[in-house]
Amino acid sequence: MKAAVSSESGDFSTREFPMTDQDFERIVGITQSLTGITLSHHKRNMVYGRLARRLRRLEVKCFADYCDLIENHNTPESTEFINAITTNLTSFFREDHHFEYLKNTVIPRLIRRNAASKRIRVWSAGCSTGEEPYSIAMIFKSFIQLATWDVKILATDLDSNVLQTAAEGIYGEERAEGVPQNYRKFMCVDKTNEQVKIAPHICEIITFKHLNLLEHWPMKGPFDIIFCRNVVIYFNIDVQRELFERYANILIPHGNLFIGHSESLHNVTARFVAKGRTIYEKSD
Repeated sequence: MKAAVSSESGDFSTREFPMTDQDFERIVGITQSLTGITLSHHKRNMVYGRLARRLRRLEVKCFADYCDLIENHNTPESTEFINAITTNLTSFFREDHHFEYLKNTVIPRLIRRNAASKRIRVWSAGCSTGEEPYSIAMIFKSFIQLATWDVKILATDLDSNVLQTAAEGIYGEERAEGVPQNYRKFMCVDKTNEQVKIAPHICEIITFKHLNLLEHWPMKGPFDIIFCRNVVIYFNIDVQRELFERYANILIPHGNLFIGHSESLHNVTARFVAKGRTIYEKSD
């Protein structure tokens, strides 16, 4: 899940790096251009805190100069800006009803439907630090019928830093507390370092890639399943419509889309049929 976090506003004129209204509006515009995320005024304090660290590191004297630096989207600092302005909140088997539906309904149907090709493709869009795609992979690996199948999961995110964490597949023991007991066999526990490592045969079916959802998608699909949870809530309605249209185009007929608990496709797109609790099926 990729998201901006709200925070209180405050007096910015007396801070280490004064932030004018014009500075903030430029940052809002650059954020919209680079990520599609719409920053509201009550996130100004969060923005200040995140970016002040970048100004100190670069020894930039003011936000106006920093905006001059990142308005050229091709600079290395643009990536650092994106990583700073966004944050990641996720966990293993978060919104567990999605994973129950995946296990009890979607995968059995795909086993019947794809019996000839023995091929399944899943996309975790906005995978953050990797807990979502690893949870998906554990469920697939628990199906003995799929042992000889070609099952692949593409996991993408805008933040290059979290992708590195995800690809390593190593987490603190406390992060694994949400993993149901029957899936713990897919994790190797290192009591010395109080860490868990995802088993190699889980990692091998996942590919982690950097991707801006608003730009060109290099993959062709089609996908059987797309997870895009707690991502589009930070986009305006026009961006949401465009994104869900693209998701529908790259899904197989009657493929499934999982979105976040605060999100809805109502009045956004007619390409999907609701199956309950933010689970959708492509309508054609």
